[in-house]
Amino acid sequence: MKIVAALHARRSRPSSRSLPDHGNRWLAGALLAVGLIIALVSGPARAQDSPREGDALALRKIMKDLGAHMQTVTDGISREDWKLVEQTARLIADHPRPPMAERARILSFMGSDAAKFRAYDGKTHDAAAALAEAAKSEDGTAVIRAFEQVQLSCFGCHQEFRRPFLEHFYGGNP
Repeated sequence: MKIVAALHARRSRPSSRSLPDHGNRWLAGALLAVGLIIALVSGPARAQDSPREGDALALRKIMKDLGAHMQTVTDGISREDWKLVEQTARLIADHPRPPMAERARILSFMGSDAAKFRAYDGKTHDAAAALAEAAKSEDGTAVIRAFEQVQLSCFGCHQEFRRPFLEHFYGGNP
């Protein structure tokens, strides 16, 4: 009897190698199931709306390139390098578009403001084309006026859409 009691006592002592009892197994299984359900439900939506850390939408690179082009135009105007201004203005006017799937995600996010977002892009294109033509004519005053229109179009779009866009697609990280 002493041997049976000793064996029973040994089995009931917790050890780091022993498996959890049935109550703990059920709780661990339930927590795992809840975690998996949350991951399955929220994971795809998060992955669809927000790039993973380090990933960026193609639009982000396009915008960075446009920013560099705007700085190049400013430099060209200050040096009256009309050829540089003309070439760079055409890069702005004819900037690349994001891939179709990305455009669909962006326009879906924009919802009822999608037309307004597209209108800003159209204004930027037209103003940059006018800037290129003014630079081709080497008309400094017309270049500056056209460049003002490009800047106003960019600024208007950024004022309206940049913050919500960054929050939605990047968690607010600029």
